[in-house]
Amino acid sequence: MNTLKEKLAILPDQPGCYLMKNDRGAIIYVGKAKNLKNRVRSYFSGSHDAKTQRLVADIADFEYIVTSSDIEALLLEMNLIKKHEPKYNVMLKDDKSYPYIKITNERHPRLIITRKVKKGSGKYFGPYPNVSAAQETKKLLDRLYPLRKCSGSETRPCFYYHIGQCIGPCAREVTEAMYAERIERIVKFLNGGYKEIKKELEKQMAEAAEALNFEKAKTLRDQIRSIETVMEKQKVMFTDTVDRDVFNFAYDKGWMCVQVFFMRQGKLIERDVSIFPFYRDPEDDFLTFIGQFYQANHLKPKEILIPRAIDKELVAKLLEIDVVQPMRGRKKALVDLAGKNAKIALEEKFTLIERDEERTIKAVERLGLALNIPTPRVIEAFDNSNIQGVHPVSAMVVFEDGKPNKKAYRKYRIKTVEGADDVSTMKEVVRRRYSRLLKEDLPLPDLILIDGGKGQMHAAMDVLENELGLSIPVCGMVKDNKHRTSQLVTGDPAEIVPLSRNSQEFYLLQRIQDEVHRFAISFHRQVRDKTMARSILDDIEGVGPKRKRLLLRNFGSVKKIAEASVEDLINAGIPIKVAEDILQKLNKNDDN
Repeated sequence: MNTLKEKLAILPDQPGCYLMKNDRGAIIYVGKAKNLKNRVRSYFSGSHDAKTQRLVADIADFEYIVTSSDIEALLLEMNLIKKHEPKYNVMLKDDKSYPYIKITNERHPRLIITRKVKKGSGKYFGPYPNVSAAQETKKLLDRLYPLRKCSGSETRPCFYYHIGQCIGPCAREVTEAMYAERIERIVKFLNGGYKEIKKELEKQMAEAAEALNFEKAKTLRDQIRSIETVMEKQKVMFTDTVDRDVFNFAYDKGWMCVQVFFMRQGKLIERDVSIFPFYRDPEDDFLTFIGQFYQANHLKPKEILIPRAIDKELVAKLLEIDVVQPMRGRKKALVDLAGKNAKIALEEKFTLIERDEERTIKAVERLGLALNIPTPRVIEAFDNSNIQGVHPVSAMVVFEDGKPNKKAYRKYRIKTVEGADDVSTMKEVVRRRYSRLLKEDLPLPDLILIDGGKGQMHAAMDVLENELGLSIPVCGMVKDNKHRTSQLVTGDPAEIVPLSRNSQEFYLLQRIQDEVHRFAISFHRQVRDKTMARSILDDIEGVGPKRKRLLLRNFGSVKKIAEASVEDLINAGIPIKVAEDILQKLNKNDDN
């Protein structure tokens, strides 16, 4: 802490970014500030909500980067968050992307649906409310103005060419002018000009009917109905066709909700809701959110609407698009509506957050108090599995802040222990796990839980302390006769940890024990099933995987194969010499 105080005393009063680190040197939070001295010092003075207190409790060190302006600090912050993915920062993931229709930038362009926006790779239109809406629109355009459908390597016309939905560059010469004309019509259509196209089709339909060309008139009528169905479902809110996104936010108790309304061609087509914790001024976190929003897979519109509390000039410099802060009228009503929705969503979320925190992070904090150790944010739990010593395995699960981190789970095939020796098995697994962490200089857990009694717990403690020189708290999770968590024991000699059976920390232990047991049993079944998949057929010369599958498909089981005749095996496609060897081997095995 003395080092922190010294560093806090010499902070510059300039704009820049700061990077908070934990005791392992990992970057856990990145922020920006107009004044680094005031902002960074604020974390270590005054009162904070519980969420910010947890962040501050994790800070062991920090560093900072001075910038020449606030906009430069904002851009740097976005890039640092993207690079380091700090646990306390907001990260917008790809699972919130929306579908777009894209005209590819190729020699023979295609019309495709994509969720990823890449600069310079084509023209994008959207976003669409869902992939079905995008597919309906694309199907309509495929019928009206077909482009290339195939990969371009074909030497003869594809199916789509024959039904009129591919321009067919593999079958005929397609000039750039032909492509340009179709692409121009598609762009016009997607930019709101479909009404003019509809009128043009209506005129062509009337002319076809007058010429008694009823088949063509029917085709045109179907195209017009498709346009009405696909493109005119939604109510027009603005008479202009400017693509715009509408932003507003609400915040309370250290949490923020941002609502984004997507408006395309004068229609409100979709909304995006994001709820996340924030640790500084809400306006600053909102600015970071907007930057990250368009840094992810979201296409910038022509214009965005934002509330008046935000620095308009900074947003305009950041995004390089038109930024409007409406004071009255329909645009102001839309911004207010987004804010109202954000407030409602935040209130609904609080109930879920409070319930979730009670079950997870607060339960972890109280577990640490009961064990008289620092809050065990990272817990690793082990369990062994075997059937009378056959196919022994072990498994480990990881819980971070009371929630499972399945990417960190590990499976172990036992190498040095024979038979049902849980104590020796636990020693092997603990030795393998933590000697590797030490060798690779990886973070160690705050608490280790052993699914078992005193013997397995003391085995783990012995390896950690006497072989590896580690001091990590270890507890044993003892089960009752119904295989449910009964007690938590720790120490040497072992003592029962006093936990109320109705407490959330006790329920957390139950979840961890159930999860590690499930994971271990699942792994054991995989190993057992893989071993049992071998049969006596694998040891017969001339019987490989294909013939083994052929035999089992025809006869159903090894027993039925043994009961068959040589002629039966030959009729199933097996050579006579191999058929004789199979029956000899199987019948000899039965005699034994």
